[in-house]
Amino acid sequence: MENNLRKLIIKNNIKGKKITFKNNTRIIDTNDRRIVIKKRSNNNLDSIYSYLESRGFNYFARIIDQNNDYLLYEYIEEIEEPEEQKASDIINLLMLLHSKTSYYKEVDYDYYKKIYEDINTDIDYLYIYYNDLIGIINKEVYMSPANYLMARNISLVFKMLKYCHNNIEVWYDKVKNKKKVRVVNLHNNVKIEHFIKSKKPYLISWDNSKKDNPIYDLLSFYKNHYLDFDFSELFKQYESGYPLLEDERLLLFILIALPDKLVLDDNEYNLCIKISKYFDNLSKCYDLLSKYKK
Repeated sequence: MENNLRKLIIKNNIKGKKITFKNNTRIIDTNDRRIVIKKRSNNNLDSIYSYLESRGFNYFARIIDQNNDYLLYEYIEEIEEPEEQKASDIINLLMLLHSKTSYYKEVDYDYYKKIYEDINTDIDYLYIYYNDLIGIINKEVYMSPANYLMARNISLVFKMLKYCHNNIEVWYDKVKNKKKVRVVNLHNNVKIEHFIKSKKPYLISWDNSKKDNPIYDLLSFYKNHYLDFDFSELFKQYESGYPLLEDERLLLFILIALPDKLVLDDNEYNLCIKISKYFDNLSKCYDLLSKYKK
């Protein structure tokens, strides 16, 4: 693999003065330019970029050269802006990406049934898990701080599970006889660090890109930054240009509301932080659902 990296560097006459490592990316400074070298993790990037460009979406970094193991990208000079503005810009890009790549495809009966059954399985599992967990905690004569925090807030978990249980039935009634689904080209890993603002905005890191329901980019963005931004306003901004269908919106909020499995396997201090963040997420999610319903 390293031999392939050397070949790519020699082929493009890159004589580096400085190398900066960032995750699986190397930024190389030369006398007259900066180059980004990234390990390849998706062999279909060329076709993804070609498709996006054919649909009039060109807000991604250009590949200069590549081989089987590495990609050579242009370096994009970033303009500093507030995080809240970045979030708004990302929503605008998702709105544009989805509107330009949107189409309907036929699906069979099992498509919606599988989603329905998978979510119901998760709900049943989480209900049993948290019911058993709080049963054990309630048997303690003197609760630890972490367990007390858990016991004090556990009702919110069951409230969210009830919301998911009731609404997955409503959702399935709406879609079970549908023979088509709306799909778009998803970025599928939406986070602030994958956005660069320069002379124009860019989304980078398209390795997980695929075609599926548009809600999954919104879900990805929410899961990565639920404590950072007001998603009720961001989702309204998105829907002002690319309205979700009723069943899409309902499924999005079911998936947002579905609680994660919280494993209590750390020291007491870290557990208190972990549990506190967990319930901050659920509280913010509950507020989001209430605002959006209004």
